[in-house]
Amino acid sequence: MASLVTKLVNVLGDRTAKALETGIGAHTVEDLLRHYPRRYMVRGELTDISALNADDEVTILAEVFSAKSRPLQGKKGSILEVVVTDGNGKLSLTFFNQAWREKELRVGRQGLFAGKVGLFNGKRQLAHPDYELIPDGADVDGAIDEFAGKYLPVYPATSKMPSWKVAQCIALALGALDEISDYLPEQIRKEHNFPSLRDALIGLHQPKELSDAERGRARLTYDEAFLLQLLLIVRKAELRALKATARPTRQGGLLDQFDLTLPFELTGGQKDVIAEIENDLAQPHPMHRLLQGEVGSGKTIVALRAMLAVVDTGGQAALLAPTEVLAQQHYRTISSMLGNLGHGGMLGSAEGSTQVTLITGSLSAPARREAHMQASSGEAGIVVGTHALLSESMAFADLGLIVIDEQHRFGVEQRDALKSKAEFPPHVLVMTATPIPRTVAMTVFGDLDISTLRELPLGRAPITTHVIPALEKPMYVERAWSRIREEVAQGHQAYIVAPRITADSTSNADMDFLFGVKSNDLTSVEELAPRLHAGPLAGLRLALMHGQLSNEEKETTMIAFGKGQIDVLVSTTVIEVGVDVPNATIMVVMDADRFGVSQLHQLRGRVGRGTSPGLCLLVTNAEPESSARIRLDAVASTQDGFELSRVDLEQRREGDVLGASQSGTKSHLRLLRVLRDEKLIDQARADAQSVIDSDPQMIQYPELAGTLRVLQRDEAAEFIDKG
Repeated sequence: MASLVTKLVNVLGDRTAKALETGIGAHTVEDLLRHYPRRYMVRGELTDISALNADDEVTILAEVFSAKSRPLQGKKGSILEVVVTDGNGKLSLTFFNQAWREKELRVGRQGLFAGKVGLFNGKRQLAHPDYELIPDGADVDGAIDEFAGKYLPVYPATSKMPSWKVAQCIALALGALDEISDYLPEQIRKEHNFPSLRDALIGLHQPKELSDAERGRARLTYDEAFLLQLLLIVRKAELRALKATARPTRQGGLLDQFDLTLPFELTGGQKDVIAEIENDLAQPHPMHRLLQGEVGSGKTIVALRAMLAVVDTGGQAALLAPTEVLAQQHYRTISSMLGNLGHGGMLGSAEGSTQVTLITGSLSAPARREAHMQASSGEAGIVVGTHALLSESMAFADLGLIVIDEQHRFGVEQRDALKSKAEFPPHVLVMTATPIPRTVAMTVFGDLDISTLRELPLGRAPITTHVIPALEKPMYVERAWSRIREEVAQGHQAYIVAPRITADSTSNADMDFLFGVKSNDLTSVEELAPRLHAGPLAGLRLALMHGQLSNEEKETTMIAFGKGQIDVLVSTTVIEVGVDVPNATIMVVMDADRFGVSQLHQLRGRVGRGTSPGLCLLVTNAEPESSARIRLDAVASTQDGFELSRVDLEQRREGDVLGASQSGTKSHLRLLRVLRDEKLIDQARADAQSVIDSDPQMIQYPELAGTLRVLQRDEAAEFIDKG
C-alpha cells in the first residue's frame, strides 16, 4: 500500500514514473493526485468536431467512420487514413506504415484520440494521434477500469503521456492508497459540508456523477485558500515576534523641519497612511507594510517622511529601486525635496541635516568607494540605489528602514539580502504603483499590512486617453503628430513610447503605416525617431531613451528632459515608473496592444503630473472586436487603476498574478482563482485566523501542523534553489 508521500516509482514502476516526472512534473503519489482534470467527457456524447481549431492540442471522443490503407505514391510504404465522426462533422487520422491498425480501428468503434490539429489540403486532421479505444459490448471482460464510469476525465497532458494514460496511472495510485489523514479541522469540514480529503480526490478523478466532481473540486479549492491564508497568518505572527529597534517620531527633528518646507497640503489619504507608518515604526517589532497607490498619488513623499523619521532616531534608510533610471529619479526627487536638509556636513546646510547618497552599478570606482564610505560611516542617512545595494561590500552603520519601490521586480532572496545588512531586523516598506485587487493582496501579500492611497494631490490635472486605430484611420495618426507639435508650441513636452529598441532583423523594417500606409511590423525606437525627426516632427528637439544606452547617456538625457531642453522623448518602457516631469503633457504609445493594462496605466501616468491636462493616445493595429482592442478601450474608459487591475487580472493567466509572490506557495495553487473565489478566500482567512486564535501552536491539529511545515519547507527549498 502507498501513502501520499510515496514515490511514484514504487507504485507505477521506473518507466512510467519517469514519464510522469518529465511530462507533468509528478514525483510522488500526491503530486499525481494533485494533477486535476480540466473537464469531463460523457461516455456516449461525442466531441463536436466542428469546434476544433488548427494547432489545438486536443483529446476528443469520437466514432470510427471509415478506415482505409493505401500505398504511398512513388514511395515505399503505406498510409492508413481513418475518418472519425461525431455524427455531423468528420476528422481524418493519418498513420504512416502502420496498416496493422486497420484491424483494431474498425467502423463503429469509439475511442479517445489525442494530438495536434493540423491542416492538409484545407481539411483538419490528426497525424499519428495517440488513442485509446473504449471496449464495446463484445470486449466487456477486457474493459479498462477507467472507462467503467460514465464520466471520462480529461487531463492536461503531453504527447508521451496522453490524458487516458494519466487516468490509468491515477486509478492505480488511488487503488494502492492507504487511508489518508485529513489535515482540515473536522469542525471546519462539517461546517462547510465538505467531503473527506480521500473522497474529494476520488470524486474529482473518478466521479460517478458530476456532483461528486463538483464537491471534490469545491473542497480542494477551499484547501488551497485555507492553507495559503494559514501560512501567511503564521508568517505574519512570526514577523511580529521579531525584535526591532523602535523608531518613534521625534519632535523638533529633521522631519519637523521638512514638514515646514512643504509648499502644499498633504491629502487626507496621505495623512492616514503616515499615521499608520509612524505607529508601526514606534513598535519594538519590524514594520512590514505594503504601500499601494494610484500613479501620482504621492507615495514618494510618504516614504520620504518615514525615512526622515528613522534618520531622526540616528538610523539610516535605504531605498531600493529596480532600474538605474528609477534610482536616479528618486535620488534627484529626494534631493530636490530636501534642499539644504539633504546637504549634511556641507557649507550652508541646515542644522541636523543629513546626506543623500546614490549607489548604482555604473558608478566609477572612486565614486563607489566614497558612497560606500558615507553609508558605512552613517554620514548618509538616506541611501538610494539599485541591486548594487545588495553587494557583499555594501555596509551600513545602522540600517533601520528599507523602502523597496516596485517590489514585484525583486525576489524574496533579494529583499532578504538587504535586510541582512542591518544589525537588528529593519522596518520594511514596500511600494507599488500597480493597484492590486483586494483578493490578490490577500493571496499574495497576506503577510503584510496594507496601506492604500486612492486620491490624487490637489491641483493634479486629469488625463484623457483615446485609442487610435492606425489601419482603419491613418489620418488619426497624422493628427497625433500634430497634437505633439501643438503641445510643444505651448511650451510643453511629449513622450512617444515604442515596444522595442531596434527592428526585428527578420522583418522588412517598413514603418510606413505610421505615416498612413499599412504595415504589420512592431515599431522600434531607433527606426521611429529619425523618421519623425525628418518628417512630421521636423524642427523639434528629439532624443532617444532605452535600456541599451549607457547609464551616463540615460542620466544625461533624463536631466535634459527634466530641464525642458528636449521636446520629445522617444522611449521604450524604461520610463514606465518613477519618471516625474510635470511639464510633459502628451504621450503617444505605438503598438499599444503589445502592452498590458497595468503597464499602459503606468505609462500614461508620466503625463498630467503638473497643472496642465494630460493626453494619452494609444496607437494600434488590433482588429475592432479583438480582445486587444477591448483591453485598450477599457484603459481609455477610466483612470481608476483599481478598476483596471481587475480587468488586467481577468485577461491574464492566474499564474502570472500569483507568481508575483515570487515564493514557493504559488506552486500549490492549482484550482484557486482570486477573482472568482473572492468570497471563498474571505471565508478561508477567517477560518484560518480562528484556528490560530484558538490554538497558536496547532497542538490540537497535528495533521494540519504537519501539512503547514511541508508548505514552509517547500517554500524554503524554492528560496534556496533561487539563491
